[in-house]
Amino acid sequence: MIYDLIIIGGGPAGTAAAVYASRKRLNTLLVVAEFGGQSVVSEQIYNWIGSVSIAGSELAENFKKHVLANTGENQTLKIKEGAKVVSVAEALLSQVGESKASAKYFKIKTDTDEEFETKTILITTGSVRKKLEANNADNFENKGLTYCASCDGPLFNEADVAVIGGGNAAFESAAQLLAYCNSVTIINRSPNFRADKITVEKVLANPKMKSITNADILEIKGEKMVEGILLKDKETEKESILNVSGIFVEIGQIPNTNFVKNIVPLDNLCRIKIDPWTGKTETAGIWAAGDCTNILYHQNNIAAGDAVRALEDIYLTLNTK
Repeated sequence: MIYDLIIIGGGPAGTAAAVYASRKRLNTLLVVAEFGGQSVVSEQIYNWIGSVSIAGSELAENFKKHVLANTGENQTLKIKEGAKVVSVAEALLSQVGESKASAKYFKIKTDTDEEFETKTILITTGSVRKKLEANNADNFENKGLTYCASCDGPLFNEADVAVIGGGNAAFESAAQLLAYCNSVTIINRSPNFRADKITVEKVLANPKMKSITNADILEIKGEKMVEGILLKDKETEKESILNVSGIFVEIGQIPNTNFVKNIVPLDNLCRIKIDPWTGKTETAGIWAAGDCTNILYHQNNIAAGDAVRALEDIYLTLNTK
């Protein structure tokens, strides 16, 4: 059978789109390796609208429950869980003998060696954050070391914290943290920041801001929680300890887009290029939403909203255009 729509990904974008697709009675398949997205590892999330505080694992379970509530004997939504899509290819109806017409559709293949066919695709595979490579960094994740200032910033009220990175994302995180923290130190491994000059100047002008450049992070210090960072000046090779109780890592994200690099255009950061009005990619019949796309901001609420916008356009494309 050929589905109306296949949604790839089970984070906030994919699950929001799946619920909307079911309500619109689109014959839909949701392919998901696991539910939750990046937030599944967060102990508490404070900015998911409608929940004052919710654990990442509970949010993931809620995503799954909401999707499952829209499946069943009389529903049009089906789920393929525990599978990753490894390739997407175009095909023509005439190639499989169903029709002499040359209508285009897509074939997707999973790592479980299954193939599915669909008229349209919505890609919501998100991204993964680049991990901090320093001794003990893994041991202190969610124990003072985090990858999301907007999620965890309020937990560090009146604390001394550090932001690791030198791009716009690092400075934007630092700006958010200034609302809560006693001091914020931005640490960059290079002599110069990559962020926009005006952003650097404005953020560093805050009296609570400090900066350390041209430094390697050797080790995260602490017992049960983060207590400091062991730094090494790359020019003098002198080592020092910065005493902080919070570390926010902003050294980039890696979009989960490798499986579609040959069918949809990507930008220089390997994010899927979309029309922000509709979520359309530059390949007819394929839409994308969330952190795998070249949108400006990456958050759960934004991903869910962008996916709903794309779903609305998919529905109109299938039924009116």
